[in-house]
Amino acid sequence: MISAADVLRVLTATVPLYVAMIVAYASVRWMKLFTPEQCSGINRYVAMFAIPLLSFDMISRNNPYQMNVRLVASDMLQKFIVLLALAAWVKLSSRGNFDWLVTGFSLSTLPNTLVVGIPLLKAMYGDSAVTLLVQIVVLQSMVWNTLVMLLMEIRAAKVAVANDERSDTSVSPGTVQVDSEAQTPEITEGEVDGQRVHNQTASVETNATNSRQKSTGGIVLVVVMKKLLRNPNTYSSMFGLIWALISFRFNLAMPKVIEKSISILSDGGLGMAMFSLGLFMASQPKIAACGKRMTAIALAARFLAGPAVMALSAIAVGLRSSLLKFAIVQAALPQGIVPFVFAKEYNVKANILSTGVIVGMLIALPITLAYYTLLDL
Repeated sequence: MISAADVLRVLTATVPLYVAMIVAYASVRWMKLFTPEQCSGINRYVAMFAIPLLSFDMISRNNPYQMNVRLVASDMLQKFIVLLALAAWVKLSSRGNFDWLVTGFSLSTLPNTLVVGIPLLKAMYGDSAVTLLVQIVVLQSMVWNTLVMLLMEIRAAKVAVANDERSDTSVSPGTVQVDSEAQTPEITEGEVDGQRVHNQTASVETNATNSRQKSTGGIVLVVVMKKLLRNPNTYSSMFGLIWALISFRFNLAMPKVIEKSISILSDGGLGMAMFSLGLFMASQPKIAACGKRMTAIALAARFLAGPAVMALSAIAVGLRSSLLKFAIVQAALPQGIVPFVFAKEYNVKANILSTGVIVGMLIALPITLAYYTLLDL
């Protein structure tokens, strides 16, 4: 049974995060201390330095050789189940489309594990929770966020190809219009030659379209790789994991100069990330930008569907007791920020993910406390 001391410990760990967020919100919305350009500069610093260094620090300090295989398997199984279910819905339902596949996957499977999850679950389950959550952070950063970016690029490529085909059709020189009321019983030699030209033109256009679609796949992969190479979070996760593998294998310590240089920036990463989130909330015209109905759907996907599928996945791979509870609670964390950044960049239902981030963050503490309490009964 959860005691008052347990609740107090969780509140002590998480309330300061909300203080940083509220201060940032008030500084923009009411006190007008920061201009949009200054907010953009703060957000840029957080994205390029604070979060990557915080991620590197967390990953490099945890032993990858103590990886919990079943937890990782449950996380992967949850993602595959959700992805297959959404793909089936998109295929079979007239309301489904590719945009909803990407958005639904992001909402239900990609929580804010690094910024909110680590301090919150550490307060609930102790230091061992950090080691477990870092494993999920690595997967999310290196695999699942990359998958979302790949899906976004595929969607953008499909839209571009469709626009090209419509453009080609609208100006096609081989288009033939037939008036049913003015049909002639005779076909002259010139008309036969004209039909041959039209058929040849259509064949050339079909071949060109097929070639364009084949080349699109290669272009998508190149674009994704370039964006990954420009993303500092890719390097922070990769180098953090590499250093952890080396240091724990050969019992090496990071040189103090490098360790201090990283920690002086990463120590403020958590607070700056929450401050940046408050700035983002203040910059939005509405807390719920997608309307009440879509807000309810987004929150249900994040706080109900995601944890429910994770519970099934965790049980299926054999997680029990505290590990099962941990897996479910981490799946009930608020919406991750990276999927919203992608949605905004590619213009794919960004208003829904924006609402998921803002409203989800506001109600995350009571919801995770409710899961924490109910699972301990």
